This record gives sequence, C-alpha cells and structure tokens, in this order.
Amino acid sequence: MTRLQPPSPSLLDKYHGAQFDSIYSTAVTVTGGECEHARASGVARSDDGNLACDLRLPVELGGTGGGTNPEQLFAAAYAACFHGALSLLAARRNIPVHGASVEVKVTLGRDPVDGLFALAADVRIALPGVERSVAQALVRSTERYCPYTKMARNGITSIVALAGAA
Repeated sequence: MTRLQPPSPSLLDKYHGAQFDSIYSTAVTVTGGECEHARASGVARSDDGNLACDLRLPVELGGTGGGTNPEQLFAAAYAACFHGALSLLAARRNIPVHGASVEVKVTLGRDPVDGLFALAADVRIALPGVERSVAQALVRSTERYCPYTKMARNGITSIVALAGAA
C-alpha cells in the first residue's frame, strides 16, 4: 500500500492566466430518499463513488437526527481545505505545525436582510507549539489562499439552471 503524502507546496504557486483554470472538478448528486426531501431523508453520492452518505434533518430543525446534514458537510469541507492550505503554507515557510487543527462551526439561521436563510461560519485554528505572532501571520496568509474562505468573504460563481429539456 502506498503511504499517504501531502501535496507539494508548489500547489500554492500563483497562476497568471486570463481566465479561470480548472484544476479539479467533482459532482455530487442528492436525491430525496424515503420521504422525497433531501434534508430529511436524502442520499448524497459523488460521481466517483467515494462519497456516499445518508442525509438527515437535525433535531433542531424538526427532524429525527441520526445522520449527516448539509451544514456538517460544508463545515468538514471548509475545515479540511483551510487545514490543507495552512499546512502547505507552513511547509513552504519551514514552520512545523504538528497537531494543528481547524474547527469550523457552521450555523444556519435567519437572514435579517430578506427574512430567509443564511449561513455563518466560525473558523478556529489551533497551532500548538507555534509562537503566537507566527501563528497569526500564518492564519492571515491562509485566509488569502483557502478558496472556502474566499468564497465566504466574496461569494462564489454559481450558475443555477434546470437540467435537460422538458
């Protein structure tokens, strides 16, 4: 079995093109499951089969709980991406970050602007053994690299369209 290795810090090298340059793309399809409602009984499957999970509505939203929900998936993705970018930046700068952790708390709430729904994310980073000023600089740099942080701050390109012809 091949030993897992982190990506090369060269992944951080800046791109200087005129248009968006796709590096990786994936698709996840969600269906409604037993009660035909994805948040309550959905099934999420990635195009490569590596993600396969049942979705359940949390008790706080009137569901039964007992499964993964979209906010947990988003928090996991955000935390993993931030941790990855942090680790690459630390490696590039020869800063050991053994035991580093990133906790992302995602909250679904009501948006006072339109009365509908909004998400908030609280990101907490632990860098044991790293001098505070160095850790602060590393976290600030990571904010510029992590696409999830950029998305949370600036929004994301999103195209919503009905699939296929009726």
